[in-house]
Formats: sequence, C-alpha cells, structure tokens
Amino acid sequence: MLEMKTQISIIVCTYNRDKYIYKTLEHIAQDDFPKQHYEIILVDNNSTDRTVPECARFRQNYPDIPFFYFLEANQGLSFARNRGIAEARGDILVFLDDDAFMHKNYLHNLKNNLKNHPASAFGGKIIPEYETGQPPVWMSKWSYIWVSALDKGDKICLFEGKSFPIGANMGFRRTEIPADGFNTTLGRKKGNLMGGEEKDIFNRMKAREAKIYYFPDVEVRHIIPEKRTTRAYIRQLALGVGMSERLRTRKISGTAYLKRILSEIIKWGASCTLCLGYLLKCTPQKGTILIYFRWYVTRGLLSADSKIPR
Repeated sequence: MLEMKTQISIIVCTYNRDKYIYKTLEHIAQDDFPKQHYEIILVDNNSTDRTVPECARFRQNYPDIPFFYFLEANQGLSFARNRGIAEARGDILVFLDDDAFMHKNYLHNLKNNLKNHPASAFGGKIIPEYETGQPPVWMSKWSYIWVSALDKGDKICLFEGKSFPIGANMGFRRTEIPADGFNTTLGRKKGNLMGGEEKDIFNRMKAREAKIYYFPDVEVRHIIPEKRTTRAYIRQLALGVGMSERLRTRKISGTAYLKRILSEIIKWGASCTLCLGYLLKCTPQKGTILIYFRWYVTRGLLSADSKIPR
C-alpha cells in the first residue's frame, strides 16, 4: 500500500519501446523530489520486446523508488492511459511518453507552479532530440508539432483557443479529469498513428471552462527516431489525424463534422499560402511537406474506412 503522502503519480504508458524505457524511468528516479511524495505507474500495453526485463532492471537498480508495473490487455493508448488513472493514487497525474526524459527539476517546478496557479490541467515544454543529430530539412514552426514537440516560450500562459497540451508531457488534477477519461475509440493502437484523444479530453475540459496552463519549466526531452522524419511516417500521421477528426466530430454531431470539413478548406488555403512563401524563400521542402501533410489529412477526414492504409 502507498502512503497517503503520495501527491504525484507519474504515468508512463508503453508499447515496444525497450530501447528507451529504462532511461525514461531513470530520469524520473534521478529527480531529488522526495520519494514519499510521488510514484511511478508503468502501464505495459502488451509489449512483445524486452520491456518487462527492462522494468525489472529498473526495479532492481532503484529499489527505493515507488514503482508499480501493470499490464493492460486492451490494446490502445487510451485504454492504457485510463488504466493508469485507475491505478494511480496521486492527486496530480502526470503523463510522460516512454521516450521522454524528464528535466532534473521537473517535479519541484511542477509543485511550485500548481501551488501558484489554479490549473485543472497542464502541459510543459517538449524539446525534440533527433536520433540523426539534427532536424529534418522540412522542419518549420508549422510542422514542429508533428514530432510531438512543444515550445510556447518561457512564460507561463494558458492554452487558449484550439491549442492544448501534447501527450508526451501533460498532466491533470485528478478531480478535474472527465469521469470517462480518454475516449477509447481514439488514440494509437500498436503501430497505427490514430490520435485525437488528447484534443478530445481537453476540449471537454475547456467546455466547462477548466483552466489549462503551459508551464515552460516543466520540461522534457523527447527522442525523435529517424523513421519519424520520413515522408512515409508523415503520410501515416496525417491519415491518422484525418481519420481521428472524422471519428471525433461525427460522434459529436453531423454539424460538427461539416464544420470540421469547412475548417479543412480554410487550412488548405493557409497551407498553399505558406507553401508559396517558402518557395519564394528558396526553402521548398518546408512548403511542399505542408501540402503533402494536408492532402493526407483530408483523405483521412473524408474516408469512411476506419483502417489507415499502409
């Protein structure tokens, strides 16, 4: 049994990321935040690699860290996240990706920020760390989010309008999470790149005027494998975004879906304008990738097929 002093639950959901899962956990353990005030909840979503031995190695090397391993048999990131919520004992729930490395002052900074700001939920800075050593040539501020990176500057602010935290580094006050948690019809399952579950849960919170803060000093480094910088990956990602938006908005209403299609038309205009601008600046890769991405988002949005083509 955990002591009642536990305040923060750090939830790491993983699927076949044995290359980085030990390092992710080790960065948490190396924070000098009092160990009696946090716990690590590891939710394994049916990994078939060496995730289990790597977790056992972590437990052996850091026996004083409150670490709890759970296997979630229902395949899908949303199922894993909801299992993490159910198993966690903390008042504050932090979600980290299984290849995101926590800054050494993360937990102290988070505690101070939550003490001084009435946040129902929060997201922090996510700095990409490319396996290749440098960002792809097509990277721009408009495509930064495709690699799950986030940098809104160095000042605390609210996520307003259509902006929301990214799942690699986000969190909630337990009392503020919607009762049904993450939408299990959305989100990634095994190798597909469906999403939308984060946007969905934050939109539901915003609908009841919950305050969602950006804390710049609650920071992680996020590993970006080379395969996530390829056109094949961008294609799969864009299709997943489109299909997720179709599922999400049609569940709300037919009108919401039609509004999303109208929004897509507007996004096409913006993408074409940006592409022309990059062509004029002699950086065509940054522009053409926006059109490529938009094309496949639209395909996913208009497709009635629930499977992402390979």
